[in-house]
Amino acid sequence: MSETMNQATNSHVPSGAKSGSLKAADSQVAGWREKLDEDDLAVLALRNLIFDICNQNGGGHGGSALGMAAIGVALYKYTMRYNPSNPSWFDRDRFVLSNGHAAMFLYALNHLTGFDNWTMDEIKGYGSAKTNGYKTICHAHPEIEVPGVEVTTGPLGQGIANAVGLAIGSKNLAARYNRPGFDVVQSRIYCISGDGCLMEGVALEAVSLAGSLQLDNLVLIYDNNQVTCDGPLDWINTEDVNAKMRASGWHVLEVADGCYDVQALVATLSYAKTLRGKPVFINVRTVIGLGTKVAGTYKAHHGAFDPDSIALSKRIAGQDPSVTHVVPPESLAYFRERKAFGETLQREWDGVVRQYESAHPDLASSFDRAIKGDNGTQWLDILKVMDSAQFGGKATREANGVLIEKIWPAYPAMCGGGADLVNSNKVSYTDSDVFHPSVSYSGRYIRYGIREHAMTAISNGIAAYNPGTFLPITATFLLFYLYAAPGVRMGALSHLPVIHFATHDSFAEGQNGPTHQPVEVDSLFRAMPNLTYIRPCDGEEVIGAWMLALSKRTGPTMLSLGRDPVGAVPSTDRYKVAKGAYVIQEISGAKVTLASCGTNLHYAVAAGESLTQAGIPTRVVSCPSFEHFDQQPQAYKESVFPVDGTPIISAEEYVATTWARYVTASVSMTGYGYSASNESNYDRFGLDAKGIEKRVRKYLEELDGRNARMAGWRQI
Repeated sequence: MSETMNQATNSHVPSGAKSGSLKAADSQVAGWREKLDEDDLAVLALRNLIFDICNQNGGGHGGSALGMAAIGVALYKYTMRYNPSNPSWFDRDRFVLSNGHAAMFLYALNHLTGFDNWTMDEIKGYGSAKTNGYKTICHAHPEIEVPGVEVTTGPLGQGIANAVGLAIGSKNLAARYNRPGFDVVQSRIYCISGDGCLMEGVALEAVSLAGSLQLDNLVLIYDNNQVTCDGPLDWINTEDVNAKMRASGWHVLEVADGCYDVQALVATLSYAKTLRGKPVFINVRTVIGLGTKVAGTYKAHHGAFDPDSIALSKRIAGQDPSVTHVVPPESLAYFRERKAFGETLQREWDGVVRQYESAHPDLASSFDRAIKGDNGTQWLDILKVMDSAQFGGKATREANGVLIEKIWPAYPAMCGGGADLVNSNKVSYTDSDVFHPSVSYSGRYIRYGIREHAMTAISNGIAAYNPGTFLPITATFLLFYLYAAPGVRMGALSHLPVIHFATHDSFAEGQNGPTHQPVEVDSLFRAMPNLTYIRPCDGEEVIGAWMLALSKRTGPTMLSLGRDPVGAVPSTDRYKVAKGAYVIQEISGAKVTLASCGTNLHYAVAAGESLTQAGIPTRVVSCPSFEHFDQQPQAYKESVFPVDGTPIISAEEYVATTWARYVTASVSMTGYGYSASNESNYDRFGLDAKGIEKRVRKYLEELDGRNARMAGWRQI
């Protein structure tokens, strides 16, 4: 069979299939053949349910869902291994709807195939106003918290990267645990993408990496309807997408009729399973809004559909056009057969696992721990006893590199890598541990290349494979996490545990200049819900940050790490990092509190000592994590940052958008950095010890003994 498959006919009728008859006029208008088989009727049932979902509350993104209906039947009836009775079955095939606006496509298929939570009552909630506290699992875009949804999708292109991550997870587990006669990991990844996804940079990054890694357990289906939100695709894109995918290292197949011919799609998907050494791209021609008056145009992208077209579609299927949300019994039985079939698949897999336990007990025990996300406690023991004195005077990125090396063998779920800067990020690995076909798929270190956005989005996919089985890490400069921010955000929104190591986090980056100096980037990540942003000041606090990051199961963590050696900071405590902020230098009768973190804290300490010696008693606070501090009891917060009107001043090499909740003034940046040495920049911007002291003195003079809180926060 040739690699490019053109299946243009829709005349296939399976032996013994039930069929119906159409009026000649209806057949001509609708594009159906006169004799309908059970596949045709199933496609019609799916489309008619999509019509009902789309129109029930005045609109929705139904156009692509209508065009992809035959693809859905081919996948959910004939191709994928899954169990509607147990959506979290470990060895299921994973399906990612990258064009997440077409969510009703997924919702309708979950209902038809018998997922218990996808009731018709839930389906009716799609597009509702949701007033008076009403909730439904039928969100406008798929959300990972709902059984039957693998990843949250919506921002175009990220679903493709998630699918690459899922494929990496499956490939890695298969290499580690499968043995002859015992394929305990068979999961394949199927992803559907529209035109928009394939134009997004994150998708192109992920496509390139997947080809390089030869992920032949990944199938990307292109819903090629040649229409975008604004108009025809050729207004904005005329490239040869097949040639691009081949050049990226993918097998490319084509289906010329993706609207009606289910068996052509099934044959192509079956052939895709036989291909090795490359991921598979299937270019399927469809028509957006098929069967409606706006079919093939941008007007079909979203909105309600015309009643006449819906009536015709239901009439062809033998349904009463005046009745909604009812699936013909024959078609419902056609889909619901998958429920019993999925239960059988899982029972068979359970049997294989039991035999595997007898044949390979040690391996099976490790496999069971991986499924359960059990990574033991050795990592915590290492962190508890580690002597931070070895990190004295070293940059926090250096301390972090040592911790990666120590924890990696003790935490089996940890995997991942960096975006081509691991030498600067101090991420260590061995050549034998690289995840790559030239080495082994059992390796845990991933060379992402210069693909920051895809790195974080792929990591989300890896984390989503199964809770706790993987804990991905990523690494690059803090500034370049701007490229990756949409992926970090989706991980936070999806509650996926990933650890991001952001190094070179200040203008101490030096001669590379303001293009590399992230004066404002912290504000984005500190404001991001469910992302834990920690900026440790020394090796002791880096250890504490790791304790928190490895313990977090409900979302990502970002460690903000410095490039240059840090000065002495007294009384840091790995356990107090969990408090978010704590006093490191207390003094009776304090007139001022200085607060800082990261690479600026040692300057604040020195400034505080100078002020105290000059007769202005100054307390100093380390504040590595606002998130953790926000969670502390009010009494503790006030013990750290008194509310008696005493001046509290933060000092940090960032724009001070986050400090005003707790301090009365900030020594901070108001513009970008400068291409100069570390020491020069701290002096230039008044953030070294003498600069902080000078600005504090001026502030105190301006206050002239007034209540600092009543005076209001100010930049000084």
